[in-house]
Amino acid sequence: MRKVFQEELTQVGEQLVEISQLVSEALAKASTSFRVADVDLAEDVIAADARIDFLQTSLDERAIDILALQGPVASDLRMIVGSLRMSASLERMGDLARHIAQLARLRFPSTVIPASMTETFNRMAEQDQLIADKLIVLLESRDLEVARDIHKANNTIDDLHLSVFKAIAAPDWAESPATTVDVALASRYFERFADHGVSVARKVTYLVTGEWQGQGF
Repeated sequence: MRKVFQEELTQVGEQLVEISQLVSEALAKASTSFRVADVDLAEDVIAADARIDFLQTSLDERAIDILALQGPVASDLRMIVGSLRMSASLERMGDLARHIAQLARLRFPSTVIPASMTETFNRMAEQDQLIADKLIVLLESRDLEVARDIHKANNTIDDLHLSVFKAIAAPDWAESPATTVDVALASRYFERFADHGVSVARKVTYLVTGEWQGQGF
């Protein structure tokens, strides 16, 4: 029975990695579709989100079965409960990638943001992609240095997000109301993607150390 239990725990961990890989792919495609107004890529992201949702549901059902049938305690219990919460964050990251793609599809054939904001959003997308890719490594290795890298990238995105709102509130902002809403929404999507990545990193840190961390790592 113990061997079966350990195999089930391993499968839960593997499913988390699989979901994180799909999230990374979704963000990469969504960011490209957002940057260059590629509606086909946007459609790919929107359609593929169903796979992330399915895997999250499957993982959660497996984890609940383990809780009900195996009665895990101590570190194993933390692993199962943490996995349930991490899967929810990863699923939300997939949703946010889909939202970015939906903005790209909505404004096709134009790009979502004005030229003046291109560099800012390119940097946000790069930092989000770093977080998504690092999460895969973190879930596989539980290397807390990787968690710290995620936290640093999130700090950069927070600064960029703030700069976007300062720009649209500035007296010289001359874009249309629709563009202003698009810019604000897009910035929020990229910023929240990073926040959920940090949430996963904190839960992995808890699994490794047994202690909740504060704002940093």
